Amino acid sequence: MTQDELKALVGQAALKYVVPGDIVGVGTGSTVNKFIDALAAMKDQIQGAVSSSEASTVRLKALGIPVFDSNEVESLSVYIDGADEIDHQGHMVKGGGAALTREKIVAAQSKQFVCIADESKLVDALGAFPLPVEVIPMATARVMRQFVAMGASAVVRQKDGQPLVTDNGQHIVDVKGLKITDPVAFESTVSQWPGVVTVGVFALQKAQVCLLGTSAGVKTLNF
Repeated sequence: MTQDELKALVGQAALKYVVPGDIVGVGTGSTVNKFIDALAAMKDQIQGAVSSSEASTVRLKALGIPVFDSNEVESLSVYIDGADEIDHQGHMVKGGGAALTREKIVAAQSKQFVCIADESKLVDALGAFPLPVEVIPMATARVMRQFVAMGASAVVRQKDGQPLVTDNGQHIVDVKGLKITDPVAFESTVSQWPGVVTVGVFALQKAQVCLLGTSAGVKTLNF
């Protein structure tokens, strides 16, 4: 199967984690888009969704799925989202779609995080994928220097020749050359750096389940 077909496969498989009558937390990205498309088939069985990005909100509404503000919802039974990397403990690198802050917010109010990904995303150690870090623009250069001091390299993500602006009005720094052997400690430390809004390591809000698209079908990993 192609990577696109694997994404559709796990998007469909994630439907079994959606609780009828509930509001579902919905992530961002190409794999999640497949889940949103599949979710449309059972939209009459749910109240709606809390979305982690403007892009997902547009897609949900276009399919007739009501979208709630996260402040209107006390808790969610499940949050379904993709990952740029996931290790064998359920820790992830996320933020390739620049929605990491809102993804972390929705994940934090959800009782269960279900990651949907194709098998290329499963890694032994996080860090090969450039780590996204959402930063307040005035802190960009200093945060980049802190990563360089760790032996990494860092660039400001661009869009149309200008720094990309997130849904929150901030910038994204992409960091290469890291090997994150202790994701919890790394996330805790970098999150305290002045000017960092969110670091794209999801260890404190890790996945409990990963639906992995493989050539042999969907493989379920529980953490």
